Amino acid sequence: MTNVEHIGIAVTDLAAAEAVYTALLNTAPYKREPVESEQVTTSFFRVNQTKIELLEATSPDSAIARFIERRGEGVHHIAFEVEDIVAEMERLRNAGFTLLNEVPKKGADNKLVCFVHPKSANGVLIELCQEVKNR
Repeated sequence: MTNVEHIGIAVTDLAAAEAVYTALLNTAPYKREPVESEQVTTSFFRVNQTKIELLEATSPDSAIARFIERRGEGVHHIAFEVEDIVAEMERLRNAGFTLLNEVPKKGADNKLVCFVHPKSANGVLIELCQEVKNR
């Protein structure tokens, strides 16, 4: 893992949360993007090398909607950048971590992603992110 890529925050109202984080960080989001596979709309802020990702559910069946129902709005996950997501997934599996997906999947912000189950990481959902290389 090379660095914290972003911190994901679950929100109920993306526009209202964007206003809060725009005021807090003194910068506007640089991107808003739907991620249909996760049933969310994301909004990204950049703070130096780290990003803040706001996530709003687009379906009551989404993981974000269930998270907010159980825990309320707040930090949902921490994402780490990796050079080789397949190799990192293999390393973590071999170390006894439970992964939530068997193969990387397309995520927001031009990334391949994989999630590590919170029960494997002291209650924190971990996301692995690898930049998709355009050829």
